[in-house]
Amino acid sequence: MKYIQLLVLSILLPFMSCNRVEKHPVDFYYWKSNVSFGGTEQKYFDKLDSKRLYIRFFDVDVDEYSWARPKAKINLFDPSVIEAEYVPVVFITNRTFQKLNDYSLESVAKNISNLINEICEKNSIPQVSEIQIDCDWTASTMTNYFTFLHLLKKESEKDISCTLRLHQIKYKDDTGIPPVNRAVLMCYATSDPTKESDKNSILDIALLKDYTSNINSYPINFDVALPLYSWGIVTNHLGQVKLVNNVSKSDMDPTFFKEIKENEYEAIDDFFFQGIYMNKGFTVKTEGISAQLLNEAKEYLDGKINKDYHIIYYHLDKPFLERFSIDELK
Repeated sequence: MKYIQLLVLSILLPFMSCNRVEKHPVDFYYWKSNVSFGGTEQKYFDKLDSKRLYIRFFDVDVDEYSWARPKAKINLFDPSVIEAEYVPVVFITNRTFQKLNDYSLESVAKNISNLINEICEKNSIPQVSEIQIDCDWTASTMTNYFTFLHLLKKESEKDISCTLRLHQIKYKDDTGIPPVNRAVLMCYATSDPTKESDKNSILDIALLKDYTSNINSYPINFDVALPLYSWGIVTNHLGQVKLVNNVSKSDMDPTFFKEIKENEYEAIDDFFFQGIYMNKGFTVKTEGISAQLLNEAKEYLDGKINKDYHIIYYHLDKPFLERFSIDELK
């Protein structure tokens, strides 16, 4: 009898292990200029044993004179509220690298490094060891962008990481491999929310699978970023579209909206909604991330990627965090 039990167990164990999702270390992004860490943010960061907080310091874009300028700089905050290793993140528009030459690239790298140091000093952030650059570069801006990354590493004397969009994985022969220590694969914003579609533009599993079919051939190590956010896609009578953050199905009050199809609603009167004046007939498509969808993405990535990686959730903000239990984010 004991022999039979052992035999059955030996047969079942491989199948049981196939359904087991590896527990990857969890970190977070923070993407608000007005920093506000409350009890909820502290709780989730601590309970998930998170170590790193990737915090957006500022954006960079070109002005009307084609000069690269910092925008939306983060306000003063107290980093001691959350005990973390802070990683400054700078978002740079792709058109910035369309406008810059070799001389200006060096100047921009120096200015960005100096501004990061200034923000760290003003906010008493301990010496950082890594800077992350977020840019959706293309084949046409690859040379300028990669040159900038080299210059930033030399100027800052820090490790440099960068974000990867899905198309930069699938078409790596066209967009190139960035000269960084590590990257973060953004497994969200998988399609354009302004285009009419039945797909969830925040995260579409079928598209994720298509674009990452050869992910293990990518030559540098990377972590994985997954979304927690939601939004409403508001369309007016002219077909113009506006995204409204932090909108979910629960906000679709039947007093003001009627459901016209799954996850899509029509305004039945004129009123203000999340700071936008809605006219009768405007539509709102709600998109978000359920625990089930998030788990499906994690299961796929865990079974697909053959390297160790961290999960970085976007982002550490109470309204999004409270939609998930601690266990659902592990």
